[in-house]
Amino acid sequence: MPARASRGWWNGGDGLVCTRILREEGREVDVLSLGDPAELRGDARANLGRLPGAPPDPFDAARLSGSGAVVDAMLGTGFEGAPREPVAGAIAAINDAGVPVVACDVPSGVNASTGEIEGDAVRAGATATFHGSKIGLHVAPGTFHAGRVEVIEIGIPREAPGGSQAGLICDRVLELVPHRRRDGSKFKSGTVVIAGGAAGYTGAPCMAALGAQRTGAGYIQLAVPRSAQQAVALRLLEGVTRGLPEEDGMHVPDGVTDVQELAERAGAVILGPGLGRSDGAREFARAVARSVEATLLIDADGLNAHIDALETLRERKAPTVLTPHEGELARLLGIESAEVAAHRLKYARDAAERSGAIVVLKGDDSLVATPGGPVAISPGATAALATAGTGDVLSGVIGALLSKGVDAFAAAAGAVFAHARAGKVAATRLGADHTVAGDVIEALPEAFARSGPG
Repeated sequence: MPARASRGWWNGGDGLVCTRILREEGREVDVLSLGDPAELRGDARANLGRLPGAPPDPFDAARLSGSGAVVDAMLGTGFEGAPREPVAGAIAAINDAGVPVVACDVPSGVNASTGEIEGDAVRAGATATFHGSKIGLHVAPGTFHAGRVEVIEIGIPREAPGGSQAGLICDRVLELVPHRRRDGSKFKSGTVVIAGGAAGYTGAPCMAALGAQRTGAGYIQLAVPRSAQQAVALRLLEGVTRGLPEEDGMHVPDGVTDVQELAERAGAVILGPGLGRSDGAREFARAVARSVEATLLIDADGLNAHIDALETLRERKAPTVLTPHEGELARLLGIESAEVAAHRLKYARDAAERSGAIVVLKGDDSLVATPGGPVAISPGATAALATAGTGDVLSGVIGALLSKGVDAFAAAAGAVFAHARAGKVAATRLGADHTVAGDVIEALPEAFARSGPG
């Protein structure tokens, strides 16, 4: 079947180059143009002059039907905003054609720098991107339009500047994780304190604890309401529990001094898993964040406790890591979840700047943002983590790396990478639909192996 290349007249001629190569290999290719080829300039005009065979025809949506594939080369990496006609109509036609789509550099309609989509965008099965991958191909919602991304070298030196403060996390970050030493101890291997676990919500701190243990932390202490202590102790044979003052099974401010005492010997404190949203729990969480001097990770209801108080975290002296999902980040910033979903990179950076913390915006494309600095992006690509408890596991993994003295940004990025890899390992064994948080925990040792799956 013929392959049809749809392109705009202002681009650099990627679609024309593709057509020339395919025709030289004996393929039947039609070129459908959205503008007058006579208006082409620069590289695009040069590539039109080299085109063998039939010249471009005006775009006709009916000609897409029955194609073997469509090559999308309409909009380039400099595009931003919402596509206008005739491009908008061509995007809709390509998406409705029901044929495989390969995008050149970036799917038309996707902002290559942010992944944002303001109107409609081509849904590609694969994207051939040139010289280096583009941020927008890996940040939602753009990543869900890019399909499989393949980087094509075009002769630009690898050391050429890219001009971006964001990039994909790779397995080299795992080289920063220290190993246990023969002359070490459980304390030197990393001590983590976890504060949370309201009655009826003990699973979350247990998942965090097990994640931290499998990551290599040597000593785990859980600070939970007294009525939840027995349930947690029965689940965690290798952890130590302390029952704190409570009201109706939830933390109260009177328990803050206990957490301070535990934190004195801790490399990291995790605040929030299963905490609950009572007034007492909220006051407890805010007081812990203010008073604990150890490195602090705040998750779940620890984050909800800081609605309208995000900037107060800037007062902390030790590093702070926040791990919200889109809904939690929206509440922290006082906006709608849909707004965060549409502009993930923007709001992750905004939250990091306002809080002075490392912000891990969770998702398939988990973003690790630093205040005014770089953003690390998870390669993601697994549905296995879309299940209850995996966020608590991630908190445990980050907490364990922090407890070992790993720099906060590197710890968050390394944990995000290993967590995603563990999800892939578990999915390979069990299937993504059948993976639960416990399976991800069991896959962590293989995920941290230097030669594990990508």
